[in-house]
Amino acid sequence: MHTCKFFRTFALQFRFTMRRTIYFLFAASVLSVLFVSCGDTGRTLPSATGSIYECLVVMPDRPLPQAMANPWQENNGSAYAENITSTFKLVQAAMSADMPCMPQVEAYFKLTQAAPAAFDDFLKPTRNILIIDINPEKYTVVKAKVSTDQWSTPQAVYRIQAPSDSSFVNWWLESGVSVREWFVRQEMSRQATFHRRMPNSEAIQTLRDKHGYGLAIPEDYVFVQDTMLENDIHVFLCCDDKGPMRRYLTLYSYPYTDPKQFEKDDLLQMRDSVIGKIITGQTAGSYVGTEYKVEPPISAPLRPLSNDDGGFYGTEIRGLWKLYKGEAMGGPFVSHSRLDQVNARVVTVESMLFAPGQKKRSALRQAEAILYTLQMPNELKAKD
Repeated sequence: MHTCKFFRTFALQFRFTMRRTIYFLFAASVLSVLFVSCGDTGRTLPSATGSIYECLVVMPDRPLPQAMANPWQENNGSAYAENITSTFKLVQAAMSADMPCMPQVEAYFKLTQAAPAAFDDFLKPTRNILIIDINPEKYTVVKAKVSTDQWSTPQAVYRIQAPSDSSFVNWWLESGVSVREWFVRQEMSRQATFHRRMPNSEAIQTLRDKHGYGLAIPEDYVFVQDTMLENDIHVFLCCDDKGPMRRYLTLYSYPYTDPKQFEKDDLLQMRDSVIGKIITGQTAGSYVGTEYKVEPPISAPLRPLSNDDGGFYGTEIRGLWKLYKGEAMGGPFVSHSRLDQVNARVVTVESMLFAPGQKKRSALRQAEAILYTLQMPNELKAKD
């Protein structure tokens, strides 16, 4: 009797266990079908690996028929000023060229090279990937294409296909800088998105209410000053000094009267007159100004991160700042100047970094991404 009861209990438990197992397998199969049927749009990607401004280059490294001088590096002190002797060193010369207007030598990107056969599932989630495929049996002309979030997120992938080493070399000599700038702008877009997710809402609202402009001020930046200088110059200043470095974020605007105001000399003259009044040192009479002798500032037309510029008009300036009549202090700065068409004003937003004894590239780039979030009154109105 006890034996029969035992077998009946065992049978019931077995049937229950089997039901659970069949249910689990059925559910798993359904989820698997749904997962596969969704394709790329339905998959869950892993987080990208690697640090900002690092790039994996997947390509064969073959010697060039003849060594060539580096066409991208004028600084004789650069680590890549020597002659270029291989296909990877050619890529490295452009991608790892020295960033301009920095107080010390720092490259645009840190590169790692991998042979195509070594590009496995472990490397595919890398944050930035440049794939160069040279194969005369597959290609007749050089082609390039880009993609994002292919094996991880956020991820940027640039593919170049070439029929021969010589055709790739010629293409890269013409387009290598454009490839580098595409990766830079991908990093800028990611950082700008991050700033929008971690805002100092109070400072953002104050800027919008008093000045009429939108800017994704990160939560680590605290409001310092909102003032008006002579000649109808409005100034808004924030600072982040919580960590080992200090970052200033300044927005100032003034009446627009002439297109010449967007030329480098005019913009720098205005910068010195504004920044020198609001940022000073501990020594009485000291003030912050632009460094013109060590490495003169450079300017370029300002382009938005998106393809749709919407009538975008502006100038970018990169340079070094220094403290005059005071302690030995200095560092890099980047400014964006744009036209406020609604109010006929020039609007300049600037990131300035002070980080003695530290690497500055990544910190400056992160601060620079804030500048791309600037919105004019008409842009804010369209968003509302």
